[in-house]
Amino acid sequence: MINSRPWGELLTDKRDEARVLIMGVPFDLSVSGGRGACEAPERIRRLSRYQPATTETGAIMDRLKVFDAGDVPLDLNWERYFKTVEDKAYELMTGGKFCLFLGGDHSVTIPLHKAFGRYNAGNAGQGPGGKTGIIHFDAHCDLCDSYDGHRWSHACTERRSLDDVITPGDLFMLGIRSYEEEEVAFLRRHPEIKVITAHELYRSGIDAAWRVLEAHYRHYEALYFTLDIDVLDPAYAPGTGVPEPAGLTSRELMELVKLVVANLPVKAMDIVEVSPGLDHSDITGWAALKIIYEVFGCLNDRLPGPAVQLNHY
Repeated sequence: MINSRPWGELLTDKRDEARVLIMGVPFDLSVSGGRGACEAPERIRRLSRYQPATTETGAIMDRLKVFDAGDVPLDLNWERYFKTVEDKAYELMTGGKFCLFLGGDHSVTIPLHKAFGRYNAGNAGQGPGGKTGIIHFDAHCDLCDSYDGHRWSHACTERRSLDDVITPGDLFMLGIRSYEEEEVAFLRRHPEIKVITAHELYRSGIDAAWRVLEAHYRHYEALYFTLDIDVLDPAYAPGTGVPEPAGLTSRELMELVKLVVANLPVKAMDIVEVSPGLDHSDITGWAALKIIYEVFGCLNDRLPGPAVQLNHY
């Protein structure tokens, strides 16, 4: 059955009763490859009308509600727009609920990271404080200091986070398989940045990667999880601006996402670089949406009440 509104029966117009707050950031002016990621928030919402409130294992999300705050309207003044995104994201975070952001290219994560750092630093006495980290699933490191003449490029996302949000030891990257020479040099200078490449994941497997992730963040209080859809192999996500062969499968990514969200203190997350205009049969949009609903399922399991799901062997 097609729902009449995005997020179907999970959607509420009462922010106070929601467990998840959603905000779109339809910006792709920093893309170095194919454009179109600005269309993703609306496309993902449209696809969500077809998605029932269940997980892939048949668990019914009967305790979870989401509130959609809409999009941050595009402003061609880049600096002013990023400040607006930061302020609006920060305001959502002060509610103490799980925040999900829909990009947009990966540059939008720069102000989102800043908002998260600001909130977790206890700005104005509102943040939770404690040790903060960033999990970065991506084909690319995004550690360039500048790219195409811009320090806010989507190739600079984590370099900017290291300026004023986290230290190198707080950053964990997974799925990497493409580097600029500058990034290789930076990683050599900062071995405390943890990296599991796509090649290492293929050779060692999901369980080994998860054990490293879990051990690294065992004593953290708050994590931001940024997921660039190009962490997937282009066979599973063709609709993205800079596709890289030899990436993760949908199954590998789904299992890792569920392990991360279910077991680590992830407080906010984004999904970026879905480009509907470059997609085929919405393969990439559906992949992003499936990930979102599995995240919802993990959050639903944390809420009081019995789980409603199928019995499996």
